[in-house]
Amino acid sequence: MTKDIKELIAPCYYDLHRDIREHRHTFYNLPGGRGSGKSSFVSIEIVLGIMRDKTGQSNAIVFRLVAGTMRESVFSQIQWAVDALGVSHLWKSKVSPMQFEYVNGAQIIFRGLDDALKLKSIKPKQGKFSFIWFEEFSELPGELLLRSVQQSVMRGTDDFSVFRSFNPPISLNNWANQYIQIPDDKSITLLTDYTMIPPEWLGASFLAEAERLKEINPMAYRHEYLGEPVGTGGEVFPNIEVRTIPDSEIQVVVDRIYQGIDFGFAVDPAAFIRLYYDPKHEAIYFLDEIYVRGWSNARLAQEIIERKYDDFAITCDCAEPKSIADLKDNGLWYTRGCYKRPGCVEYRIKWLQHRKLIIDPKRTPNVYREFTTYSYEIDKNGVVLSQVPDRDNHTIDATAYSLDPVVFRRGHSA
Repeated sequence: MTKDIKELIAPCYYDLHRDIREHRHTFYNLPGGRGSGKSSFVSIEIVLGIMRDKTGQSNAIVFRLVAGTMRESVFSQIQWAVDALGVSHLWKSKVSPMQFEYVNGAQIIFRGLDDALKLKSIKPKQGKFSFIWFEEFSELPGELLLRSVQQSVMRGTDDFSVFRSFNPPISLNNWANQYIQIPDDKSITLLTDYTMIPPEWLGASFLAEAERLKEINPMAYRHEYLGEPVGTGGEVFPNIEVRTIPDSEIQVVVDRIYQGIDFGFAVDPAAFIRLYYDPKHEAIYFLDEIYVRGWSNARLAQEIIERKYDDFAITCDCAEPKSIADLKDNGLWYTRGCYKRPGCVEYRIKWLQHRKLIIDPKRTPNVYREFTTYSYEIDKNGVVLSQVPDRDNHTIDATAYSLDPVVFRRGHSA
C-alpha cells in the first residue's frame, strides 16, 4: 500500500479499526450523520481485511435494499477505497454483475435485497463471506428480513465482521434505531457526526451548508448532520408548522412556484398541489390544492386554468403518460412526467423530511390531513418499521412530484 491507514480513516474510528483487526466483535453498528465518514471507513476495512488474508478465503458481500442504487453508492465507495489505498493494480472490477476481485481470487460481491429469496444460493467462488456490509441499514423493512439475509450468508465459521451503516431514521421508535440498542456482547455501536472528521476532509462548502441549516432549521440539522432521531413516534413528517398563510404573504411570492399532480384511479382522488419553496430557509409553503374524485383529465385541466395556475410548469406521475397527454391536449402545455429511478420514492420522502412544511388548513385541508397523519408502518409488537404506507398520500405524492426540479438538482440533497 502507498498510504498510512491513519491518513484514510478519521481518529474517531481508530479504536474501532483495532477492534475489527483483532476480531473482538461480530457486529459493528455505525449510525451517523452526513459527512461522518462511516461509509468510507467500512469500505477501507473491507478491502484491507480481504487483502490481509493471503489464502484468498475471505470475501465480502455488500447489500442495499434496492439493487439499482448500488452502482453510484457502495460500488463507487469500494472503488474509492481501492484507489485511496493505492492498490488498484491488484484489483479488477466489473459491473455486470457488480463485483471486485483481488489477485488471489477473493471477491467483493454486491446484491440488492429486492428479491431476498435469490440469496439462498449465493456464494463466492472460493472461501466464505467474512465481511458483510448493510449500507443504509435502516432501509430494510424490519428485523425479519435482516435475520433471513444473515442466515443465508453467515455460514462456515463464526469469524465474521458484519457492518450496519446508516443515517438514523427520524423516528426514535424506528426498528433500526431500537435494534442497535439491544444489548449484545457480539455487537458494538459507534455514533459519529461530521464534527469528528478533520475539517479539511469535508471542505468549506460542506461546513458552511451545515452551519446554514443549523441556523434556519435546527431540528433538520440535528437529524441530518448529527444523526439524531428527532421524532418521538412513527410520524413521517415531524417538522410541520400549522398556521394561517395570509394573502399578503403570498402576494410577495413571484418565483419558485412548483406544481404537481397525482392522478386519481377508480375511487382514489386526483390531487393537484401549488406551493412555494424558499431555499434560503428550507421552507415549503402550501398555497392551494385541488382534491377531487371522478373528474376527467379534461375537467381537471379546466379547473387549473380557471384558477390561472397554468402560469408555471406542472410535474405529474410519470406512470400516467396518457393522462399527461390529456392535460396538454386541454391547454396545460407545460406538463411533464416526474423523474423515475430505483429508490426515488424513498428519496423524495427523505428530502421532504428535512424541510419545514408550512400548512394553512383553510387553504389546503387535505394537505393538512395527509401530512399530519402520515405515519410509518408498525409491526404487531408496536415497533416502527422503515416502510411508509402507499395509502392516504395523494397530496404527498403530488407535492413530491412538484418539487422534482429541486429534489434531484445537485446541491439540494436530502
